[in-house]
Amino acid sequence: MNRCPITYNPCGDSRYSEAGLKLLSNELTSLKELEYTAEEQRKEAFNRASKMSIQGIQPKLSAKLNIKEEKIDIVDTGGRYILKPQHQYFPEMPENEDLTMKLANEVGLEIPLHGLIWSKDNTLTYFIKRFDRKGQNDKVPVEDFAQLAGLSRDTKYEYSMEKVVGLINRFCTFPVIEKLVLFKLVMFNYLIGNEDQHLKNFSVITEDGKVKLSPNYDLLNTTIEYKKPDEEIALPLKGEKKHLTYNMLVKYYGLEKCELTTKSIDKVFETLSSAIPVWKSIINSSFLSKGMKEKYLELLEIRLNNLNIT
Repeated sequence: MNRCPITYNPCGDSRYSEAGLKLLSNELTSLKELEYTAEEQRKEAFNRASKMSIQGIQPKLSAKLNIKEEKIDIVDTGGRYILKPQHQYFPEMPENEDLTMKLANEVGLEIPLHGLIWSKDNTLTYFIKRFDRKGQNDKVPVEDFAQLAGLSRDTKYEYSMEKVVGLINRFCTFPVIEKLVLFKLVMFNYLIGNEDQHLKNFSVITEDGKVKLSPNYDLLNTTIEYKKPDEEIALPLKGEKKHLTYNMLVKYYGLEKCELTTKSIDKVFETLSSAIPVWKSIINSSFLSKGMKEKYLELLEIRLNNLNIT
């Protein structure tokens, strides 16, 4: 029996479940495979890069859902989805990112519609719906933290987690609320091994005249992608990028720098703790290979022990 790469649920002889297709559109009854192999997608991403606003280390393509022809089309402009094919050097990045985003959703972090789709060569490509677009042509105001800090793509690591709090205090309408969201995200990233949350991976969005942290994106377990990761966080915390401790993450960053209450922090930890059994089930039902699942679970256990989460 097949499993749907969008929902992870069984889908009989079909390639997608009805529920998975309905997430994309209520009018969709099937979805053709993407008309490109992983290699062809990488080439397309390279050739189209100058025409697109979306960049980064992973190859990315802009896409639209073509309901009439039941397929996803790659486009230069007007895309409502971002596609990420298999990486040439780092294994299973689409499967990794999709899984990690699902884990984030389980603990209440805001996540856009996302999933995996089948490509022509039977590889999986990751998709995520753009939250900076609405309607036919309207752009939603979104700025990443590199822009807010006056930095660039080349200097996106030249900052600190303490200064990230300062940006929230300065730009967000309700910074007390957003600092709690930030703290939960930092705890999540530590637990699942995302050590690449640089300034371009934080953004604010303006909705109804209010500025808040945007939905999350680019969340993945980077630690298991690299053979010898030597950092645990992208931006230094208390001057350190590795050997993070409970005192550094919770007492120093949560209580002192984010100015959270003990009650708020306890609630975050309760949410994380209660999600662990569900997380493990999702990891085991993901499209990662057996070896990558084992690495993911092993790292999670280590990080949970480090934070005394049971």
